[in-house]
Amino acid sequence: MAGEILGQLLAACVGTAAFSALFGVPKKYWLDCGICGAVGWGVYLAVMAAYQTPIIGTFAASAVLTMLSRCLAIQRKAPTILFLVCGIFPLVPGAAIYYTAYNFFMGQEALALQYGMDTIKMAVAIGLGIGAAYSLPGHLFGWKREIEVWEPEKEGKK
Repeated sequence: MAGEILGQLLAACVGTAAFSALFGVPKKYWLDCGICGAVGWGVYLAVMAAYQTPIIGTFAASAVLTMLSRCLAIQRKAPTILFLVCGIFPLVPGAAIYYTAYNFFMGQEALALQYGMDTIKMAVAIGLGIGAAYSLPGHLFGWKREIEVWEPEKEGKK
């Protein structure tokens, strides 16, 4: 059991690092991207083991992955999206998308609809997880300065 989990984490790390190379990420960030993918997949596996619900697992993994991406972005002085897009790679429901299309073209509309709904639920869980983690204040992740907010009433008084 532990060997299988380690194998999955290693595969997530290597797969994510390889995707980051294809995505055009600078070489010095490949390992960081791979670690993001492995951490996201690890959280997904842990939540799946506890709750047996892929939607909750995907939500939790994408939220943790977004927080990790924000921390890495500040430490490595790189955009958050660089780590987030690559790290989310293992969580994207690619097989469900494939089976949706396959079953649709094979005339099995009920099965295609089931896979399609599962795909949409996973995509929404990823989006909500990212949104929830992005709504946290930046200083929690090491952001040092306040961002200046544009206020229209001050603009007109000049």
